Amino acid sequence: MKTINLEQIKKALRSINIIPDIEQGFIVYSKGQAVIPPIGELLCKDPPGEVHIKYGYINHDDFYVVKIASGFYENFKLNLPFSNGVILVFSKKTGALLGILLDEGYLTDVRTAAAGAIVAKYLAPKNIVRIGIVGSGTQAKLQLHFLQKVIQCRDVLVWSRNQPNLNNFKEAMKDSFSITIANDLDEIMDTCNLIVTTTPSTQPLLLANKVKSGTHITAVGADCHHKQELDPLIFQRADIIVADSITQCIERGDIAHAVKNKVLSISKISELGNVIIGASSARTSDNQITIADLTGVAVQDIQIAKCIYNHF
Repeated sequence: MKTINLEQIKKALRSINIIPDIEQGFIVYSKGQAVIPPIGELLCKDPPGEVHIKYGYINHDDFYVVKIASGFYENFKLNLPFSNGVILVFSKKTGALLGILLDEGYLTDVRTAAAGAIVAKYLAPKNIVRIGIVGSGTQAKLQLHFLQKVIQCRDVLVWSRNQPNLNNFKEAMKDSFSITIANDLDEIMDTCNLIVTTTPSTQPLLLANKVKSGTHITAVGADCHHKQELDPLIFQRADIIVADSITQCIERGDIAHAVKNKVLSISKISELGNVIIGASSARTSDNQITIADLTGVAVQDIQIAKCIYNHF
């Protein structure tokens, strides 16, 4: 059995391009070639936190994978990161435990950011004038890190309620991007045509009447029933709406709020894997408003776990 720690994982990722593997994962998922049960979830109140258990396998693979990932948002009071976790790799033939990936939640962050880059390949406008980042934590940084692999724009406007995090974000990303701190969210909406939201907000941050023609929005923060980053009415204005998993997104995340409020019909939602293979429409005009809701699908965890496991 392999036990792989976080330092080893980070070193391995420097030499692995995970985007094609994550992209392939979305394809097999949308083709029905993976077994992905509903998410297991624990919500904690004192202190507030959440634990997600995602698991499954891809047909004809040698493995099945179980991931446990948590977010405890008051960990900053203890000078600890808010996320943690572990991924377990098992033999699909015998059930034997083959690998323990002690990633401390890092692989969840990485595969989420890789999905953001994949979405941008198919839905972002050709002429990106400015990137807007809502949030300033680890995921915000990783979204930019992976976006630079698929787009040319390096002008970034970032907004966050956390000033120390904003300062850290600007310092961390300054060598690769021109970073400006936004005064408010209206500035993001007015000047950016590729916007990524990365917060644990429980109230809408981006409002429908502020969205300009030609904007693409990737929403990654709302992965629970109670989280929300987008005004549900935004979906009424969108030309293309994409979910990483339709089944999952109508139950949790921003799409779920729009469906619940009866401002979005499920029939108008495309699945990312189908967009990748051309079975559903990608962006065809820089005037379109496009939205991708990413709640995180176990097939991403399976693909990135295989990459790391097979590397060692």
